Amino acid sequence: MLVTPLLVGVLAGGPAWVHLPLALFWFLGYFAFFATGLWLKARRKARYRPPVVAYGIGAGVAGLVVLALEPGLLRWTPLFIVPLGVGLVASAIRDERSLWSGIATTVGSSLMTVVAYDAGPGTDPDRAWLLAGVLAAYFAGTVFYVKTIIRERDSEPHYWLSVGFHSLAMLALIPVVPALTLVFAVLTARAAIVPAFRITPKQAGIGEIVLTTVVAVTALLVT
Repeated sequence: MLVTPLLVGVLAGGPAWVHLPLALFWFLGYFAFFATGLWLKARRKARYRPPVVAYGIGAGVAGLVVLALEPGLLRWTPLFIVPLGVGLVASAIRDERSLWSGIATTVGSSLMTVVAYDAGPGTDPDRAWLLAGVLAAYFAGTVFYVKTIIRERDSEPHYWLSVGFHSLAMLALIPVVPALTLVFAVLTARAAIVPAFRITPKQAGIGEIVLTTVVAVTALLVT
């Protein structure tokens, strides 16, 4: 969820030197976000503050380098305010594992596809948004799916939410990117069948690595 949107944006739009500090900013920014979440969850205890400061400074420096090279990228900042705010609020109220928090952070992560694309020489922003939408649909689906195999494996509402979301995503792609429909049909079948079996977090993680690669590569090839 962290690497794929950035990498897809770079590959789709073409590489540029600014992608190096942008990648550093993206990773340090995530570390700062994660550390801040832990600090808020711990009721702002002092011993959780040093990583927040360290990663925050690092991300700030990397961000300034990015803006020095490509000042226009600053226009994308408002897109991340809501996902970032939702994630931090969820941590503050100790609800960071909720569906609403997971959806917000996956959507925020997928937006990096557009930023990375814009930082390169690409000239088709519609393709960048389409790729971001495909990744957002896939990652949002994993939020529902993972719930059904770990924390909410016996919850029928969560199961039908997962199957329903994947089905709708598959149907929505038919008129837009028909070639991706088959991939999302597989994801829908996974959402419907796999929860009936006992899946460990390790097995789930390996499966997501494979499917993330399939979704990303297919999206790049057919869009």
